[in-house]
Order: sequence, then structure tokens, then C-alpha cells
Amino acid sequence: MRIKSLLLTSGLGLFLGLSVRTTQAQRVLLRADVAEDTMRTSSGPNRAYFGHLYLGYAPVVGRASGPGAELQFGRSGELQVGVRNKFRLTQTVAFGADLRYARLAYYLAQNDHKTVPTTTRYEREHLTLSQLQGEAFVRLNAGRRGNAIGHYLDLLGWSGWVMGSAHYYQEPSLAGAKKRKVTERGLGYMSRWPYGVGARLGSGRLAVVGRYRLSDAFMGDAKNRYPELPRWTLGLELGWF
Repeated sequence: MRIKSLLLTSGLGLFLGLSVRTTQAQRVLLRADVAEDTMRTSSGPNRAYFGHLYLGYAPVVGRASGPGAELQFGRSGELQVGVRNKFRLTQTVAFGADLRYARLAYYLAQNDHKTVPTTTRYEREHLTLSQLQGEAFVRLNAGRRGNAIGHYLDLLGWSGWVMGSAHYYQEPSLAGAKKRKVTERGLGYMSRWPYGVGARLGSGRLAVVGRYRLSDAFMGDAKNRYPELPRWTLGLELGWF
């Protein structure tokens, strides 16, 4: 009898132990299946919503509207760091918006025709605009791509606010030092509300971007006194995702 009870107790304990382990295994498997197999996330490169950071640099291209504002091409350009949000409408069409910081620098050529912002020639000189910019876009996608960015064309409209402007120049010092560097801030002759249009052709993380500034670079009397600076930038963007 004692042996029988012992066997019965041992068998019951073994059964309960196996049941607990089986239940735990089923719970883990169920969680894995639901999270990974049956639930479809709405966020991703080709989902309903996708957001990511990006970095871009676009040299200034083209010419000024007249003599006196020639630039050092290759050095003049705009550096951008921002965040992009995209909302998919269909497999072909999406729309979105960017918010970014942009630093635009015009490196001025030092020659006899120079008038911007003065006729004085220096060893080095540039105008810098620090901006907060917003941009809206419509995206046209090409081909099937699964949950990936794929190939696309964006049509852009952008505007910005110039948070700070500066005129920097360097010249030989007359007081015994090797160089004299001067920075003038808060330039009253530079426009504070730029805006324009553009296009972006991309594949995956990399894109070629061209933008055209519709607004004038100068304001007030300077608008008539100085030639218009080049309006085009053309460069690259790298998505961080």
C-alpha cells in the first residue's frame, strides 16, 4: 500500500512538472508567433509611416546676376542635418515633411570687380547664414521593393528662417600679429525668410538633391545695390536608418 501511494505521488508530481514545462513552452512560442508572424507593424521604410535622420551637403552652383558677387566654387555650399517623416498613400505615392538645420556659406572671390558686401579685398572672406528650414515633398516611387525605400523621385517645396548671419574676413594685421580675423554678426542686408523649390532623386539611403531659391538673398536698399547671389544648390543626402 505504501509502495502504491509512493508510486502514485511520484507519477502525479512527474505529470505536473511536465505540464508546467509544456505550458511555458507554449506561452513562449505563442508570444513569438504573435509578435513576429501575425502582427504587421505600421512603421518601416515602405509602411504607412517612416521617420529617419539624414545628413546632406550641396555646393552652390550657377552664377550671380551680375559682376561683383563672384564666388569661390567648391567651397561655397550648404550643410544640412535634419529629420524626415514620410507617410505612404499607395505603393506609388507618398508625402512627407522635413525639419532641419542648414548652414549656408558663400565664399567670396577677391578680385577687382568685388562689391559684396564692400569693395575691400581680403585674404579670405565669406557670408554665412544659419537657418531653421522646413520642407514638404510628394514622393513618386518606382517598382516593387518590399519593406525598403527603393527608387524614388521627390518634388520639393521649402522655406526657412535665418537664425543668424555673419560676415567673416581675414586680413594681415597692422599691430604685430600675423593675421587679423573679424566676424560681423546680425547682417541687416541679408534676407531672413528664404524659400524655394527643388527635386530629389534617390535610391535607398543615398539621394541627389537640387534646390532653387525663389527668394532674394538681399533685402532693403542692398537688393538694388548688390547683384543677386547664385540661386542653385546641387548635392547629396545620406539617410540614417
